[in-house]
Amino acid sequence: MDFLQFLIDKNNILVVGVALVSGAMLLLPTLRKGRGGSALDTTAAIQMVNQRQAVWVDVRAAEQFQAGHIAQSRSVPADELEKKAAALPKNKPLIVVCEQGRAAPRMAQRLKALGHAEVFTLDGGMRAWYAANLPVTQKG
Repeated sequence: MDFLQFLIDKNNILVVGVALVSGAMLLLPTLRKGRGGSALDTTAAIQMVNQRQAVWVDVRAAEQFQAGHIAQSRSVPADELEKKAAALPKNKPLIVVCEQGRAAPRMAQRLKALGHAEVFTLDGGMRAWYAANLPVTQKG
């Protein structure tokens, strides 16, 4: 009874509220990642490309893609995903890349719904790629 009284005491209700909100904020990124597939860091993603011939799928706008992208990645802007998904191989893993890693889980989920079995995301997106000082190209 003392614990319940502590929780509803008007001096402590703010503390309890802050604790609940901060806990929810800590869980939110984990829950978002789980929806769209596994997130890979840059090293794991490169290993998957090298060992299993995974395909980079860049879902950023065409202008962002042209400004700089991962070599051999395919430009599939998010608004054209349904149209261009059929051209993506279904027998190879796909690694979805966006700008910050926020849009990729949604796009990965859509690709799974369209029949692609192995879909991953690049954790942190192109910002993580740039932060790791990995090369980009403007060709293709």
